[in-house]
Amino acid sequence: MVEHRMIDVNGIQLHIAEQGSGPLVVLLHGFPESWHSWHHQFGPLADAGFRVVAPDQRGYGRSDHPDDVDAYTLLHLVGDVVALIHALGEEKAFVVGHDWGAPVAWHTALLRPDMVLGVAGLSVPPPFRGTQPPLAAMDKLFDGRFYWNYFNRPGVADAEFGRDVRTTLRKFFYAASGDAAPTGEVMQPLVDPGQGWLATLPDPDVLPAWLTEDDLDALTESFSHGFTGALNWYRNLDRNWELTAAWDNATITRPALYVYGDRDLVPAFPGTPDLIGKLPHLMPSLWRDPIKLTGCGHWTQQERPDEVNTALIEFLKANS
Repeated sequence: MVEHRMIDVNGIQLHIAEQGSGPLVVLLHGFPESWHSWHHQFGPLADAGFRVVAPDQRGYGRSDHPDDVDAYTLLHLVGDVVALIHALGEEKAFVVGHDWGAPVAWHTALLRPDMVLGVAGLSVPPPFRGTQPPLAAMDKLFDGRFYWNYFNRPGVADAEFGRDVRTTLRKFFYAASGDAAPTGEVMQPLVDPGQGWLATLPDPDVLPAWLTEDDLDALTESFSHGFTGALNWYRNLDRNWELTAAWDNATITRPALYVYGDRDLVPAFPGTPDLIGKLPHLMPSLWRDPIKLTGCGHWTQQERPDEVNTALIEFLKANS
């Protein structure tokens, strides 16, 4: 059974969900999600002999939402994972992340390899630092219409997404899923700043089989405090680029696993398909070639829980 509690980490409180015993596995959600995005993983991973812990990361759900935008840098987020592992009484853990949780997981392995037994990323591949700040790069490529740039307009996306939280989440989850791209064509996530993002997203009459009304209930409740904390992660993209300069060209040395869907918008970002193709050569620590899930969209562990669980359990057992 999944149990819940609050835990003190770096001067804030994080809500965590946990189940099982054995080597620690920390599961890190993305945007716009919560610990609940891993609900298909708790039972199988615990049954396989692992202690599974999924926090609401800072700015999300029942965890604290610091007011300062600067409190959401990648170094703060990695620091939360490090402090969480210690607060749970452990010295080492497997770290698994999806979407924004993947960069946090990858950088935890990069910055604190002494604490990471292995690292897995879903959707977002391992980081290789670009030559210019990411917001400027995307602004130039897409004339300011890339969603990162839209999210960096203070208060704008916060207000749009907060007007009807359930509708916002329903549209987000459907639009980025494999169900919304039946032909396999994946579009870049561009936003007309004058129109907003939600107006262009489809709103399904019937939810996909993997997304239930109960799932939407849990998600909607987790954003009862609004979206600002979650959006503040994006508002540190350029600062993260500056803060990680010391690790330029550094590679992850811990055993690593990467899983993604062939209908996911993130692996289709500019330059990312080429990066994924080169990963086996760029990362000697990659446990096996990237695992591509046919017909799967962005919500990897929710759209394809059985395949993700099988891959994770094999990876965890092989590196325990």
